[in-house]
Amino acid sequence: AKLADDMRRRGLEATQVAHFLMKLMFCMFAEDIDLLPKKLFERTVEASKGDPKKLTKMLRSLFAAMAKGDYFGADEILFFNGGLFADAEAVELRPLEIEAVLSAARFDWASVEPSIFGTLFERLLDPDKRSQLGAHYTSREDIETLTRPVVMTPLRREWDAVRAQADKLREKVRKEAAERAQARSTKTRKKSARADLDKLLNDFIERLAHVTILDPACGSGNFLYVAIRMLLDLEKEVLTYAATTQSTVRPHVRPTQLSGLEINQYAQELAQVVIWIGYLQWKHDNGYDFNRHPVLDNIESIHRTDAILDLSDPENPKELEWPDAEFIIGNPPFLGGKRIRGECGHDYYENMLRVFKKTIPPFSDLCCYWFEKARRQIELGKTKRAGLLATQGIRGGANRIVLDRVKQSGDIFFAVSDLDWILDGANVHVSMIGFDNGDEQTKQLDNATTDTINADLTSAADTTIAQRLKQNESRSFVGIQKSGPFDLSFLEAVEMAQVPNAHGVCNSDVLRPYLNALDIVRRPQDVWVIDFGEMTQDDSSRYEAPFEFVKKNVKPIRDVIRRERHRDEWWLYGETRQGMRKATHGFNRAIVTPLVAKHFVVTWQDSAAIASNLLIVIASQEDSDLGILSSSIHQHWARTMGTQLRESESGSRYTPTTCFETFPFPHPTPKQREAIAAAAKSLDELRSTWLNPPEWTKIETLEFAGSADGPWARYVHDPDKRGIGTVRYPRRIPTDSGAAKLLAKRTLTNLYNAKPEWLNQAHAKLDAAVFAAYGWDTGMSDDDLLAALLKLNLEREPAKRKASVGA
Repeated sequence: AKLADDMRRRGLEATQVAHFLMKLMFCMFAEDIDLLPKKLFERTVEASKGDPKKLTKMLRSLFAAMAKGDYFGADEILFFNGGLFADAEAVELRPLEIEAVLSAARFDWASVEPSIFGTLFERLLDPDKRSQLGAHYTSREDIETLTRPVVMTPLRREWDAVRAQADKLREKVRKEAAERAQARSTKTRKKSARADLDKLLNDFIERLAHVTILDPACGSGNFLYVAIRMLLDLEKEVLTYAATTQSTVRPHVRPTQLSGLEINQYAQELAQVVIWIGYLQWKHDNGYDFNRHPVLDNIESIHRTDAILDLSDPENPKELEWPDAEFIIGNPPFLGGKRIRGECGHDYYENMLRVFKKTIPPFSDLCCYWFEKARRQIELGKTKRAGLLATQGIRGGANRIVLDRVKQSGDIFFAVSDLDWILDGANVHVSMIGFDNGDEQTKQLDNATTDTINADLTSAADTTIAQRLKQNESRSFVGIQKSGPFDLSFLEAVEMAQVPNAHGVCNSDVLRPYLNALDIVRRPQDVWVIDFGEMTQDDSSRYEAPFEFVKKNVKPIRDVIRRERHRDEWWLYGETRQGMRKATHGFNRAIVTPLVAKHFVVTWQDSAAIASNLLIVIASQEDSDLGILSSSIHQHWARTMGTQLRESESGSRYTPTTCFETFPFPHPTPKQREAIAAAAKSLDELRSTWLNPPEWTKIETLEFAGSADGPWARYVHDPDKRGIGTVRYPRRIPTDSGAAKLLAKRTLTNLYNAKPEWLNQAHAKLDAAVFAAYGWDTGMSDDDLLAALLKLNLEREPAKRKASVGA
């Protein structure tokens, strides 16, 4: 990225730089997976780093050798082919740029995540979007969440059927072998079970080799890259099974099965590189040999074209005919109907309205056109299944008509109704939707199996109309976002806490243990952070050692950040969460739950610690609130209102606005509240004892100076007239190294994976107390539970409900 910045600053054209850097990165990758002779690229750069012109000449020679297969000096170079090396052009680098290339080449590129390339080069092509790094491609986990049910579920269903048939044939093969051995004959029947088994497995491998996948908005190819890896994983399962049957089966899945539509010439080229790197990386990681004649094929099915309109005759635009493909997946562009004209141009917008006037209402979001196109492909029999992302608004208003049409000509079989997203640097919500011609009978909504998925992406109770409740406002918060290396090790922090300052302030005022989700679901990592809160620069500088640390480590990073506040206030966190600090001021503890976790766990955070943005902080120190939020009632609401990660076992995402602010707490009597608090306290104590048994742990008390009104207030003893005393902070630590090894396995994740009976009983007792506070039966179904919670929610915000209905 730094190299790209430097090259752009000296006036080089963006696509030229991008194409050149793609070649360099592929070379780094190729030499680390042994497609190029060991460290050939790194040695070439090293040998010429003092002579830029020589390096340019050598790179051109290397690129030319890779394009056709030739010798580079004494080294034989494979025939790479592909569009990437169609030309041998190289940009002459300056000495510092050569050093940057050399530095990058020393990393292990065999393990690179290909999906980063799209972000990196969008950054290169549009410098105004540098604060949005990571915001313009779909993450791998989200792609898997959609691709798995749309593409892999039916293929795995086919494989399960083939394998069941193969298991039967294996028995016949064994019997035939036994019969021949008994008869002492080598004769085989005209049609043997062995031949049937070999044919069955080879036919399925051929089936996988003929799976076609289209991404009609492929960008830098991330959906296709993930899809090809998933196909390869399944093919490997088949090959592994075939090996156990002594059948001869060879791999056939290739990137050329993929197709895409992309309007940007650079992205079209990048998509091929990303797909090939992902493919070759999988082969390397799984111990398979590469095709070497050539290494790369040109993926001619990645087309450079507008995905909606056929503009080959500019005077008469018409609907673009998409390539036939068994599966369609992708992330179409989101753009509100009122913005399309301004972003895409008046003529384009008018042509689009005219071409789709019978199917897409005016002012529909741009993504709706991709849904209608995919629906039409299914209706025509050219595609079996489609899975696309959409703005969350597709569930309502004019947008929802496209999903009504999906339901009319087929059905929705998969949906994640509400997923947190980043678009143009802003938090938005999106939906994932899988649909077909109605053949799929198993339906999954927000990771729950359901009989039906409505066009508004609900099944039974329509929880999408739940209101954010006034009584829950300003009580739940995402933790701080550091936006820089403010971290200290435990020893560094303790040492810094002992250092006095000229102004008489205590460094401990700005030193705090740092909690992220791993500290909650695994073991504490003993990371501390420097936290200046909302202090001015002058006030922060009074804490000399912490301030100098941040100045040295954070400021250089912030100086190049686009966001003005982050540059100007470099000593402060990117998001300081003053609302969270105010809401929890004076508390000894607060409730926390991971933003994303396999298991839904709610626990306590000590007031001295500060939570990361991967934790949700709830401003309460009441045991009864911990109990209500730990109950299965809240868990079910949160999983429904939150968002599902990959498969159900991977857990869910908890968002304050949808999960907490909409949740209707019960109104318990004092006696009921006491029962909930007692059950919650018992659960917490049992978990804590299991996590840190007294037999394996001891208390270590840290001592350092601290302010009576600072973050360590509850631990300050004997403050003087200045309000400064001695912090005595008790930490539970292992008794010895042996205990530390045993404790490493004691995590909340492992505890909830095992779910011992005592834990089940503790949760059952808590549930009974919470259900009693609601006046509900613990045996009620999940659908009835959601309906009851939704009813409570709407009763508590009738004015908002009326307004939304009127709107």
